[in-house]
Amino acid sequence: MRGLHPWHVLRRPVRLGPQAHANDPECGQRPVPALSHHGSQVRGRRLRNLGWLSYGALKGDGILIVVNTVGAALQTLYILAYLHYCPRKRVVLLQTATLLGVLLLGYSYFWLLVPNLEARLQQLGLFCSVFTISMYLSPLADLAKVIQTKSTQCLSYPLTIATLLTSASWCLYGFRLRDPYIMVSNFPGIVTSFIRFWLFWKYPQEQDRNYWLLQT
Repeated sequence: MRGLHPWHVLRRPVRLGPQAHANDPECGQRPVPALSHHGSQVRGRRLRNLGWLSYGALKGDGILIVVNTVGAALQTLYILAYLHYCPRKRVVLLQTATLLGVLLLGYSYFWLLVPNLEARLQQLGLFCSVFTISMYLSPLADLAKVIQTKSTQCLSYPLTIATLLTSASWCLYGFRLRDPYIMVSNFPGIVTSFIRFWLFWKYPQEQDRNYWLLQT
């Protein structure tokens, strides 16, 4: 039974052949699973960081500026690493160019077509809120798969904890500032985190791992 031991499974070398990369819908290969699984979401998070960075700059909020500057820088490094390991670079470059185009259009609209500072702040806050809510709700697309397969392997428990702590912190910060854009946009993160906690409780990952090891 040595072949079924968890450490033996974890220490197996990563195959670089076609079979090892067949599950990656975006790159066609999977040399770095953590990167390939979240590539599209990272580009969305970078856009979100840049949006809140602009909102913080307009509002003169130093915390928003610092946090989202660091976030945008980390997401940029993430995208560069993803691009380095992804063999189908044309797809990633096209998506990145689309992201830059959206940023350019947004900059042109908010800074050239909306001269009033107060109106610009409200519209930018609304845009960031809608985009943040959509980012928090996007993992709900996996709920049908989780319920159908009775498996939570497609969910990350540490990421769920991080999402709960982050969204709760920003909700409290928005409440403290009486800023509805910050407060309301992060509330769905708390709700979706508790939904995922319930799924982890109903479908423990320990069972998933044992089943996967038996299959291998």
